[in-house]
Amino acid sequence: MILAERKTLSVAIDGPAGAGKSTVARRVADALGFTYVDTGAMYRALAWAVLDSGVNPQNVEAVLTLAENLDIHLEPGRVWADGREITEWIRSPEISNLTSPLAALPEVRARMVTLQQAMARRGGVVMEGRDIGTVVLPEAEVKIFLTASLAERVRRRREELSAGGVERETETLEREIAARDARDSGRDTAPLRPAEDAVCLDSDQLSADDVVTQILALVGERSHGE
Repeated sequence: MILAERKTLSVAIDGPAGAGKSTVARRVADALGFTYVDTGAMYRALAWAVLDSGVNPQNVEAVLTLAENLDIHLEPGRVWADGREITEWIRSPEISNLTSPLAALPEVRARMVTLQQAMARRGGVVMEGRDIGTVVLPEAEVKIFLTASLAERVRRRREELSAGGVERETETLEREIAARDARDSGRDTAPLRPAEDAVCLDSDQLSADDVVTQILALVGERSHGE
């Protein structure tokens, strides 16, 4: 298949925390020569900015003003906010716990969705998050809902943190991830759920290579109109 034939396609990958979306989406984008967009990193960048600026997270107007003026720049595996690289900071438990409540604010999501849709306007993107197939890119040609059991997602998150020198108890991580699942799935605005036409993949028994292979096969099918 000629790469140019795929360039107008958009790939939406949704799923809960720890399902492996970032790893898979980045590798799919690399394989296709597409732009990779980690929308979760955008919300984490806002959470970082809220903490860094001392804005009260409960002050919706102040948070929205910050979101409207925040310059977020993404590259594969790297995140900048207002010219400062914040990659190593936005995966901290403190940022993780603040991100979900901020992302539930309708005004914040509206701002972020506008930015995300602008990034995808030319096609040729692999975008991952929690509402990509349902809200951000409802017309995406390939939609994936990637999930895994809570136990597996906790194990992955613990390994990720440990690799960065942070040790967390399994029980603590399980409570935090389960709480985030509940917030993300239960919010009124753009709740976490599969799009009606999404392909659901449970990654418990699949390697990242397996998931990437399946998604690339779907891209091949959709690019030929099958």
